[in-house]
Amino acid sequence: MSTIHPETGCRLPPLKRDDLDDQGRAAYDRQLDPRHGSIVGLRGPTGIRLHSPAIAENAQALVQFFRTETLLDPQAREIAIITTARAHNSQFEWAAHAPLAAKVGVNDATIDAVRHNRPLDGLPARDALIIAVGRELFGARKLSRDLYDKARDHFGERGLVELITLMAMYAGTASLLAAFDMQLPDGVAPDLP
Repeated sequence: MSTIHPETGCRLPPLKRDDLDDQGRAAYDRQLDPRHGSIVGLRGPTGIRLHSPAIAENAQALVQFFRTETLLDPQAREIAIITTARAHNSQFEWAAHAPLAAKVGVNDATIDAVRHNRPLDGLPARDALIIAVGRELFGARKLSRDLYDKARDHFGERGLVELITLMAMYAGTASLLAAFDMQLPDGVAPDLP
């Protein structure tokens, strides 16, 4: 039976900076940098990925791209992330990103529709489009021609590639969190039904 380590909140033991090689120490330090590091510190996907410093470095570069260089604005980004978290029932991702979605201005009706898998009627058109893309991608494992065309027309080809890459990245993170049985932080209750 695997153990949940209290320091990491998952099946993996904590890493000590001094036990890492040069690449690992550099990755460790970058993860704790408030400008470029993880929003949850070393608890969560960042701490898990540090067990392979090269993966941690490359994953963090992609996360940083989505924070600072993507065509997607913060609202679109967070809607995509919470849609992905919901599709994978990732309580940890949801707990980290639903508050961020609200903070960047995603309206409560959109967050609630994602949380409860509600119909998209009455939501802002772009919010509904992002959610529909995620639901179809993760549900049917493909995008219908009609939805693809709508999303491409709205986001452009580059924007749609970035949207799908963001969702795929967070789907991978949800799998990582599930495999290592990542627990919610103390005092945080599950918020997905």
